[in-house]
Amino acid sequence: MKVLIADKFEQSGRDGLQALGCEISFQPDLKDDALVEAIQKEAPDVLVVRGTKVTEPMLDAGPVKLVVRAGAGYNTIDVAAASKRGIYVSNCPGKNSIAVAELAFALILALDRRVADNVIALRRGEWNKKEFSKARGLFGRTLGLIGVGKIGQEMIPRARAFGMPVIAWSRSLTTERAALLGVELKESPKAVAASADIVSVHLALNPETRNFIGADFFNAMREGAYFINTARGEVVDQAALVAAMRNQGIRAGLDVYAVEPTSSTGEFHDDIVKEEGLYGTHHVGASTDQAQEAIAAETVRIVKEFKETGKVPNVVNLARQTPATHRLVVRHLDRPGVLAGVLDAIKAEQINVQEMENIVFEGAAAAVARINLDNAPTKETLKKLEESNPDIIELDLLDLK
Repeated sequence: MKVLIADKFEQSGRDGLQALGCEISFQPDLKDDALVEAIQKEAPDVLVVRGTKVTEPMLDAGPVKLVVRAGAGYNTIDVAAASKRGIYVSNCPGKNSIAVAELAFALILALDRRVADNVIALRRGEWNKKEFSKARGLFGRTLGLIGVGKIGQEMIPRARAFGMPVIAWSRSLTTERAALLGVELKESPKAVAASADIVSVHLALNPETRNFIGADFFNAMREGAYFINTARGEVVDQAALVAAMRNQGIRAGLDVYAVEPTSSTGEFHDDIVKEEGLYGTHHVGASTDQAQEAIAAETVRIVKEFKETGKVPNVVNLARQTPATHRLVVRHLDRPGVLAGVLDAIKAEQINVQEMENIVFEGAAAAVARINLDNAPTKETLKKLEESNPDIIELDLLDLK
């Protein structure tokens, strides 16, 4: 199996892939047209990326069967184009959760104690204890979480260690789950904004969350509150954030921005970085040695299972619900041609198979096939199949509606 790694990737991961017997091409600086050409030349079965964008022309350029995002998100991959071509897209969720939570708290502490401004003043030869002694402190301050996935959950024990009560909102968070996590559930994001001294965003980017945090949210925040975003820049209406910083004294700690460079180094001229109330980092939340080693190991696991079984862990682009309306259950002797005959009969009625599995019993004498269909075969077809094929033990048609 050929694997093209088109991004930075740990040596331990490269060694792991080679140990699987994979043929590795490690070209971490590839992007855009150069990546298209590399896929044409290398003809990889698997493409591994981190922040590199994967576009439709890249997916058309070679026989790629699996794209692995060596990280948590996958918004840089054209998932729709991959799905149309039957290409799996997988990622490594949860492996960088601790690293991102650590940076979120680093930003909170840096804002509160004005760490960067302290350092800048010292490097200029200035001593200003009078000014930099002004800090609120975190103990007793309320931390509000927008999103309580793996990273959001890692924020909770860290807040508890600082003596901070936690309030939270998430679409999937229930009262029972909130009680287990030790947080207070709020009914809406605005309710979190109105009650928190510090808000930290931990939302995945998708069409529903793009610009999810907007003017109404910021208008509800307390004067002088802190706003932290280590998720994705696009979940925040950045213009609304700038307005809140200027008009309400909101101070922001950002690791992500609305528009970021596509390469790991380069110029960055976003106007928000000029705001006095901003402390920013370079989208490095997941970039600890611990996190990257864990992600490399997970990438190796994904490729290993795909290579050995054809199955893909953490796949993100399988249909959650197919157009199937009926399931045909075929209990049959495990002999050649049984299912071929069933599928021929289904095809003759212009019925499409949506999903199919065949489970063989111990001893390999009998099996059960479950075939999901977008329409129901006629009773005549089912009767004919049972009567004409002695290897079919029983047919059962289930309505899935």
